[in-house]
Amino acid sequence: MKLTLKIWRQKNAQDKGGIVEYPIDGIEPDMSFLEMLDVLNEELINKGEEPVAFDHDCREGICGMCSLFINGEAHGPDRGVTTCQLHMRMFKDGDTIFIEPFRAKAFPVIKDLVVDRSSFDRIQHAGGFISVNTSGNTIDANTIPINKDDADKSFDAAACIGCGACVATCKNSSAMLFVSAKVSQYALLPQGKVEATDRVLNMVHQMDLEGFGNCTNTGACEIECPKGISLENIARMNREYLAASLKG
Repeated sequence: MKLTLKIWRQKNAQDKGGIVEYPIDGIEPDMSFLEMLDVLNEELINKGEEPVAFDHDCREGICGMCSLFINGEAHGPDRGVTTCQLHMRMFKDGDTIFIEPFRAKAFPVIKDLVVDRSSFDRIQHAGGFISVNTSGNTIDANTIPINKDDADKSFDAAACIGCGACVATCKNSSAMLFVSAKVSQYALLPQGKVEATDRVLNMVHQMDLEGFGNCTNTGACEIECPKGISLENIARMNREYLAASLKG
């Protein structure tokens, strides 16, 4: 495959940045998107040029670091996959592909396609934990009866990998889907009841401090989420927040 890549290049957070065009040839349809970028970077290095900086780690769709905005879509044109799971067979010979970093006030660009998503970490630190002592003489989890429906929903919410596709997709750069998933995975289980009130209040407060926008109710976040996190979690978080606010 012969392609034209239009990639966002930005030296650092202070640089204005801009789109740079790169022709590339010899791309196999079975290559992953990141492998294609590896081929490009090898060519740039051989020419003595600066390679394109992009984030990645596991390349198995687990860590969420490979967050790229490809042709106007978070993680590209495929569904239910991260960028590292996207394959070049989704594109055609001769295509022009636009590659940009996730855009959000709370995700400042570090360099090229790499953004700082530590805002998600700070939201997690604000309340994404339980106080149950998990060291020493712990109680077998199977001794605590939990409704299967609740356990399944909690497991589904916990599947969120924190990639930020929901934020990049939302026109208001809302983090509601991410935060609601982290609230829900604990709110549905007895182990998470102890901090329930403080958790939702603190996490929502931190989300607002980070500069994320409000939910737009368009559902774009659920569609673009590589793990299919449901909008039901946002409704649950809103109920948790209302109840916690009334208690306070």
